[in-house]
Amino acid sequence: MRTLLAAILILAIAIALMCVGIIVKGRFPETEISKNEKMRELGIKCMNEQEKERTKSCSRGYTDACTGCEFYKN
Repeated sequence: MRTLLAAILILAIAIALMCVGIIVKGRFPETEISKNEKMRELGIKCMNEQEKERTKSCSRGYTDACTGCEFYKN
């Protein structure tokens, strides 16, 4: 019984500590790739942005770089 109470107490403390960051900042951390500043700094882009870039480059005509693309035509 003591072990169960100790585990519940430890879990309650851990959950409370994880909430401190959210409470201090006043908002939940941004998880959307296109809106997250740290991911943008690392050059990580969401699938929609990657698709737009790929479509732009394919619209200029076929080059040697397009051979691996699924839209490449022989």
